[in-house]
Amino acid sequence: MNFLLPIGTLWWRELVRFYRQRSRLLGALGTPLVFWLLIGSGIGASFRPPSAPAGINYLEYAYPGTIILIILFTAIFSTISVIEDRKEGFLLSVLVAPVSRSGLALGKILGGATVAFLQGFLFVLLAPLIGISLDLGKVLLLVGILFLIASSLTAFGFAFAWRIESTQGFHAIMNLVLFPMWLLSGAVFPPSGASLWVRWIMKINPLTYGVAAVRHALYRQNSILETEFPALFYSVVVTVVFGLMSFLVSLALVQQRSARSLG
Repeated sequence: MNFLLPIGTLWWRELVRFYRQRSRLLGALGTPLVFWLLIGSGIGASFRPPSAPAGINYLEYAYPGTIILIILFTAIFSTISVIEDRKEGFLLSVLVAPVSRSGLALGKILGGATVAFLQGFLFVLLAPLIGISLDLGKVLLLVGILFLIASSLTAFGFAFAWRIESTQGFHAIMNLVLFPMWLLSGAVFPPSGASLWVRWIMKINPLTYGVAAVRHALYRQNSILETEFPALFYSVVVTVVFGLMSFLVSLALVQQRSARSLG
């Protein structure tokens, strides 16, 4: 119970906080939606992605990346609560309580990941409006992939938020790290059309495999995707490893701060 109780409590606290802060929904969902509509409609048919299935336009090509962008924005907003909780003294209260430190990290990460997943999945429901068919198999596969990506990005953001003292500094670091990760993930342009050094960055970028997994889930059994983007199994494995590494780093930082706080 010392492990499960703080996880459930912190997870529920993140959901309640999100429900009470409706502006977060507008910021995390509205900005990527406007970006997708303006850029996708503006480019229109002038850009033909070589990896895209026949008949696809750029608005549809950028759709999987927009789902990831919504999850990324929500993960950033969720992990800001770590800085706010530190200023309000809530984190110190949790650290001195007789609860597992891994439960603290996992509860905060799962709470933020759940909110990010729900917003990303809400955008998935718009797929039929742009010509992407959905069935039960696709939906179930997308549920697993999106929650995995949401957990990975939230854990990644949590590790930064735990070390940064101000929300302004956190926003600056996130804009410097996470947004370029998204731009170089295959969400905006395919790897085949990029420069050699950009393609190498895209290969080592863990978010590239998250975007590829979403594309595979939306367009199953597409031979072009298999040659242009990493395979589905490989993409899922890399995303899992990225999430585990982010969580382990977050846990190590929590333990380190706990030792200083209690010592």
